[in-house]
Amino acid sequence: MLHYALGFIVVALVAAFLGFGSLSGMAATIAKICFILFLVMAVISFFKKAK
Repeated sequence: MLHYALGFIVVALVAAFLGFGSLSGMAATIAKICFILFLVMAVISFFKKAK
């Protein structure tokens, strides 16, 4: 999941550099969602292993 977040950040940066504002914003939003999902799954995994 973190890999996808980093990939979308790269896409957002390239799109912003080339002037595609809406595509850049959409890619950044998807990257945020992927990163939040990664954090949630990491916390759940951490607590499952702690038991």
